Amino acid sequence: VAYWGPVDFYSGGVEHAILHLIYSRFFSRVFRDLGLVTIDEPFTRLLTQGMVLKDGAVMSKSKGNVVDPDDLIRTFGADTARLFSLFAAPPEKDLDWNDHGVEGASRFLNRIWRFVEIHHDELAGGRRVTSPSTDVGKVFRRTIHETIKRVTDDIEGDFHFNTAVSAIMELVNALYAFEAGPRERLPAAERAGLL
Repeated sequence: VAYWGPVDFYSGGVEHAILHLIYSRFFSRVFRDLGLVTIDEPFTRLLTQGMVLKDGAVMSKSKGNVVDPDDLIRTFGADTARLFSLFAAPPEKDLDWNDHGVEGASRFLNRIWRFVEIHHDELAGGRRVTSPSTDVGKVFRRTIHETIKRVTDDIEGDFHFNTAVSAIMELVNALYAFEAGPRERLPAAERAGLL
């Protein structure tokens, strides 16, 4: 227990708060009071996740209102299902299932895929990109670095994958604007609040 405890990070649904979360705290304190352990709390960090809702009700097999993941994966792919789940809501809030949101996640991934396909030869070359010499290039490079910082902070800090995905979506929009050409790049960057 001295080696393994407390647990670094625990993530569980809110429905568990009155069951094993309370029991784990209770037993940790009993064991501490008996002198068997030195920890006060069983978990260093705790994230209580929200519930997944469909049509305003908690998704449940017993209610018959679940989304079959196999159908979703067959139609859109596993990455789309993952992206929608991460993007739809902050982890501590309830996620309201939305089929249109799943379709949007699929369109976004396909947009990235198309860009990579178009630029496959350039990307496969493995060349290091040199520092941009134009003002527009410098703005875009800064945008990339700011996005990396935002995504890192969102994931490491509060596990807010939804805002991390949003930042990546903004970067993809800026990437397409940058690719479009000098006359179209700068206004798109300004509109996105990148300057």
